[in-house]
Amino acid sequence: VQLQASGGGLVLAGGSLRLSCADSRRTFRLYAMGWFRQAPGKEREFVAAINWNGGTTYYADSVKGRFTISRDNAENTVYLQMNSLKPEDTAVYYCAASVGLRVGVLEYHYWGQGTLVTVSS
Repeated sequence: VQLQASGGGLVLAGGSLRLSCADSRRTFRLYAMGWFRQAPGKEREFVAAINWNGGTTYYADSVKGRFTISRDNAENTVYLQMNSLKPEDTAVYYCAASVGLRVGVLEYHYWGQGTLVTVSS
């Protein structure tokens, strides 16, 4: 397994969670990283992305101002800090790697196994 996501769980609406994604590849620092999510019965959707050095980030409108993506290239890890969580944030969250900063699911070539986030009202 090259990308290992963790940190999901059950949280009350308004609460926070921090997801982590550890990358075992030596080339982690060369890749942009993204977070996606998939709710039951829905397509996988873009959440956030960060370029190779952390200088540029993109967010879906639905999470802007509540979620923050960051990375630590020394630790080969990307994070997603999720605040003010809502029930509609409930989904399996996936981390992924791309050769460039992208927002499309098909533009990411390496995927983690997903971690479940459940937000109860």
